[in-house]
Amino acid sequence: MTSILIRQWYHVFVPASGMLLGWYLDRKETERLVLFRDKTALYGRELQAGEKPSWP
Repeated sequence: MTSILIRQWYHVFVPASGMLLGWYLDRKETERLVLFRDKTALYGRELQAGEKPSWP
């Protein structure tokens, strides 16, 4: 049983590492897009004083 798990470790490692890389890149893209949240170029208006952003 152990020899099967040792010989086929890549069946778990490769998909898991791909998911972690995708999660990391998605978080970085969200951080980048937050810089443009509710800007005039995107929404055509500016926020009023005390108004919350349209998305977190």
